[in-house]
Amino acid sequence: MTAIRADANGSRLTPDAEVRARVDATLGAFLEHTGTTLREISPVADRLLDPLRMFSAGGKRVRAVLTWWGYELAGGGDAEAIAAAAGSVELLHAAALVHDDIIDDSETRRGRPAMHAGFRAAHARSRMSGDPVLYGTGAAIIGGDLCLALSEELFDSAGFANAPAAREAHAALRRDVMLGQFLDIELQAAHPTRAELRERADEVLTHKTAKYTVVQPLVLGAALAGAGDALRAALADFGLPLGRAFQMRDDVLGVYGDPGITGKPAGDDLVQGKRTILVAEVLDRAAEAEARWFEERLGAEDISAHDVARMTAIMTDCGAQDAFERLIEAETARALAALDELKRLGVAHDDATVLEAFADALTQRHR
Repeated sequence: MTAIRADANGSRLTPDAEVRARVDATLGAFLEHTGTTLREISPVADRLLDPLRMFSAGGKRVRAVLTWWGYELAGGGDAEAIAAAAGSVELLHAAALVHDDIIDDSETRRGRPAMHAGFRAAHARSRMSGDPVLYGTGAAIIGGDLCLALSEELFDSAGFANAPAAREAHAALRRDVMLGQFLDIELQAAHPTRAELRERADEVLTHKTAKYTVVQPLVLGAALAGAGDALRAALADFGLPLGRAFQMRDDVLGVYGDPGITGKPAGDDLVQGKRTILVAEVLDRAAEAEARWFEERLGAEDISAHDVARMTAIMTDCGAQDAFERLIEAETARALAALDELKRLGVAHDDATVLEAFADALTQRHR
């Protein structure tokens, strides 16, 4: 067993850069072992594993860091075990992203071709027979499914005791993200009224991202270390508004973000027709004629770059962007206020300072 050490700055939380490095190393070794096993079946396995390795190697590792920190905050001390558990969360996330890109028909992820686009291009380069689009989609679905299976395998290898709270936290993480994905595509297809949109968009924001990104990793990590109800509840109270603010910032970046930073085209959420709380703000605030035009062009098949530019201008001019920034600030303030309860439960001041800095990094990524 490798113990977790205190950081030199006085915090007991392992620095996030070190967490990412340890999780990367664990994933790298695990996928290398998996590759050896699958190559015994067929050398063609590398055509599936190589894109998976590349895909799972990127990202901010937000969920892994928070799983690790939840474990440490609850007194856990086995770095090798929590690295495996945190790595399994990242593989679950990779599966969700692979499938999400197919659902959204997104061509890029983190500035590189999405997995289905990469398989499609490989089909064309190799002059394979059949439809390259069907091949790319099918291969990527299988790649995502494999990520799910490997996530379970890696989590089991961590060797944690199968306590009821830990089982429920792990089940909730896996189960709820699937429902959140469905709520998202249902919202995009259902064309809710303006009066319904904000509530439905808030539902997606909470269940697809906020809980899955922040609350459930923190609570899972704490449960793996045997945390009691009070600490798990306090972590959820901190994590829910932080996760909401994190997704709201993503919604801003989905419209105004720099493609060189986000890895997605500017205005991509408008092109895809994402019905978010930010869109609800526009429809509530814009003049009726502009709101009606905005609603008609959102996600239209023939939407143009000129349409996206005009939609962005409407969003800014009607005050929706500023109002949305105030919502982000309010959610962030709620998260920071919840740190007081964590301190009361024994979380060290230095650890709370680390959490506060991490919250700022998650919610202010445009600056």
